[in-house]
Amino acid sequence: MATCKPVSKIEHGKVFDGQGFEDKTVLIEDGRISKRAGEGDAIDASGCIVIPGLVDIHFHGACGGDISDGDEAGLHALAAYEASRGITAICPATMTLSFEQLSTAMETVCAYEPACDEADLVGVNLEGPYISPSKVGAQNPEHVRTPDAEEFKQLQAMADGLIKLVDIAPEEPGSDAFIEELKDDVRISVAHTCADYDAAKHAFEKGAKHLTHLYNAMDPMHHRKPGPIPAAAERDDITAEIITDGIHIHPSMVRLAFNMFGDDRMILVSDTLRAAGLEDGTYDLGGQDVTVRGPEARIANGALAGSVSDLMRCLTVAVKDMDIPLASAVKATTINPARAIKIDGEYGRIEEGYVADAVILDAETLEIRNVILRGNAI
Repeated sequence: MATCKPVSKIEHGKVFDGQGFEDKTVLIEDGRISKRAGEGDAIDASGCIVIPGLVDIHFHGACGGDISDGDEAGLHALAAYEASRGITAICPATMTLSFEQLSTAMETVCAYEPACDEADLVGVNLEGPYISPSKVGAQNPEHVRTPDAEEFKQLQAMADGLIKLVDIAPEEPGSDAFIEELKDDVRISVAHTCADYDAAKHAFEKGAKHLTHLYNAMDPMHHRKPGPIPAAAERDDITAEIITDGIHIHPSMVRLAFNMFGDDRMILVSDTLRAAGLEDGTYDLGGQDVTVRGPEARIANGALAGSVSDLMRCLTVAVKDMDIPLASAVKATTINPARAIKIDGEYGRIEEGYVADAVILDAETLEIRNVILRGNAI
């Protein structure tokens, strides 16, 4: 049985204010950051930093559960694991699957209500199926199809509007019409794509606003064939997500990404599988076997297949191993992802009126000392 104790205040810690850290007492009342303290325990955060609960907008599962399963118990399992790691708002990603499988996943999402120790499910990321057949990565090529606005609308209705991100390969037929029809209803991301610079630039001009797992499943930068990355970096309205598990991207390329996009537009994601939090072994991902050995997860052909490092570990790796400034990494795991999926009025900050989600980290090691979820210590 979950143990969740109300918290009235967090004191003596250095609290993230959106740009840096300040000495501040955080008051909590009725599950929200408040001007006054409600009932509950006071937490001493001496020697610690206090950051907002993390927001992961691209991961598939954890602790045996995967959103694509369409299994309610699995959703609860992954949400409990995420919350235990300080990821308090989740936007899990589906795979490239049949319409029937995606429909079941959307219906299951609608039935989810978190227990006191489980993260809020704030959105869904439709990573497939509208991707390039030449850049499937670990997606199932059997279900790849061209962008279909009518199919998307049906899935969005089943999800009761919870789909916040949808991926497309903009060079595929029907992409322009898809972007034009849906750009005001969902954040459209360029992903799993063979798009060159011009095709990507065109998609961004049409209304795409995001780049999925930067560097992965897209053409690399070249001085005569720049590809989609410079097309995104040149605009100030495009966000770019990146996997900082220490496996997918070399540290120098992560630093380069932050230099190109700035820390207001970079978003750290984990891309974790159901194997996150479990032992090495073979697991299912969208109908394909994935073998996990240590920090690596690969499909049969040797391609990387997501991650087993949750977002909190990705934040730590970015800071400790990649020399990303702590404040920049915190922005990229809280404020920026919340803004990208339009939940930034309630999540991603420690400010009056926001949901009282916070993580207390050791100031030196960044190890988790406490997680506060909706005003409760878990």
